[in-house]
Amino acid sequence: MADPLVQEAFPEMKLALVQQACSIDRAANLELALTNISTAGRAGADVVVFAELAVDLFFPQHAHPTNHLPAEPIPGPTSDRIAAAAAKNNVVVVFNMYEESGGRFFDSSPVFDSDGSLLGVTRMVHITDYACFHETAYYAPGNTGAPVYDTTAGKIGVAICYDRHYPEYMRALGVAGAELVVIPQAGAIGEWPADVYEAEVQAAAFQNGYFAALCNRTGEEEKLTFAGESFVVDPSGVVRCRAEKQKDQILMQEIDLSECKESAARQLFWRDRRPELYRDWLG
Repeated sequence: MADPLVQEAFPEMKLALVQQACSIDRAANLELALTNISTAGRAGADVVVFAELAVDLFFPQHAHPTNHLPAEPIPGPTSDRIAAAAAKNNVVVVFNMYEESGGRFFDSSPVFDSDGSLLGVTRMVHITDYACFHETAYYAPGNTGAPVYDTTAGKIGVAICYDRHYPEYMRALGVAGAELVVIPQAGAIGEWPADVYEAEVQAAAFQNGYFAALCNRTGEEEKLTFAGESFVVDPSGVVRCRAEKQKDQILMQEIDLSECKESAARQLFWRDRRPELYRDWLG
């Protein structure tokens, strides 16, 4: 297991969070995503992050699945095009899509390095069910753990949407050495109190000594209106930047990963942990 106290950070990373609405035309949504990768690359981005179900309407808003859902294997037609765009634009890309694997279906984020290689797939672990988020009807619980990817831009972990509510998961990414945790999100207006919505990401970044970047959907759909307002938090828990509400936007932010090593978490909290006790307490 990696020791976060001895991880060497890359000096700088320029993040691009792609906040885009989706129409019923999936092909057009994918073309827009590819265009946004190119736009971010030309603007100097090192890492491009997409929201949950990046090029699809948010189908879990409906309690009963239809027969025409966009599940694909990874690698597959959609992920291959994203990989090619990552390589063409020399950027790391964290995507999110509906994955089919062995007859099971997952909410998945493939992570592509800047040469287009697939570094791995993170699958959402915690699956919920409540009004307009009927995810148990669509997703199996993820079985890929909480990996951290050693990309050309830095060490990146992924917490897909609902997983960010679990401190155990966010801590696991820190234990594995994450310098940046990206959160592909489908957050609707009025779903959570706004101050709590940001505060738990701020707390995770502060407690674990990494940057956290939440990339949210936007757009008005049949039952939900997605908020947008993507944001980036630094290792001291401060929100560095925030995208606009309900607007397509590429939020750009440069971050200095050496701040992870200098954070309170890496200097103090990690040093004084007693994990031998926590195992007994948590069961």
